[in-house]
Amino acid sequence: MVTIQCKNVTFSNIQAILFDKNGTLEDSDAYLRVLAQKGARMIDAQVPGIGEPLLMAFGVNGDTLDPAGLMAVASRRETETAAAAYIAETGRGWFESLAIARKALDEAEKYARQTHSPLFAGTLEVLQSLSQAGLKLGILSAATTHEVRSFVQHHQLSDRIQVEMGVDAGPSKPDPILFLQACQVLGVEPSATLMVGDSVGDMQMARNAKAAGCIGITWIGKSDNVRGADVVIDRLDRILVV
Repeated sequence: MVTIQCKNVTFSNIQAILFDKNGTLEDSDAYLRVLAQKGARMIDAQVPGIGEPLLMAFGVNGDTLDPAGLMAVASRRETETAAAAYIAETGRGWFESLAIARKALDEAEKYARQTHSPLFAGTLEVLQSLSQAGLKLGILSAATTHEVRSFVQHHQLSDRIQVEMGVDAGPSKPDPILFLQACQVLGVEPSATLMVGDSVGDMQMARNAKAAGCIGITWIGKSDNVRGADVVIDRLDRILVV
């Protein structure tokens, strides 16, 4: 059991910490923005006039990505469904709309993946410190499990991360079943596990799963994006082992 200190909040008897990936460990802003822009352009090429509304739905305004927007926090399946709904509004059938959205996002993802997103400053050091303290660590992301595994492999985190979990065909955040499943794999109780994330969905998921606590991180200073957090931090090294 470990005691964790975040600013003026103390979490006692902690066995594990689960981290979100995009916007928490990984500075994925540029990747997600390119993914949204490329996907919207490809859909617009087939369904003219839909590109700009789609970008707004994705949460992209010029060169700015809304960290609380669809592209930043939704699962791949949810993003496909939202895009397909915009396409269907033009009069196309639902299955055709879904196929167009899926293919465009697949192609956009291949294009965007040509450049890996960097880790936020201090990520490696914090994960190393927590791991050395005996904590079990995992990643619980709205990205696909494949993306999570690729992230862990690319940044050589496999010696620190014991659970690599994304959202595939099942429930999405903020469904607490995701948190409960991750805890089960780690062999820990939710009441001994912290959640670290950058979205309201992360906080709601952990709270509904009766987690030991919720740490909201906002690298850009928007605490509204992590409403429900027990404590809000602006960098990962605020998470200290006491």
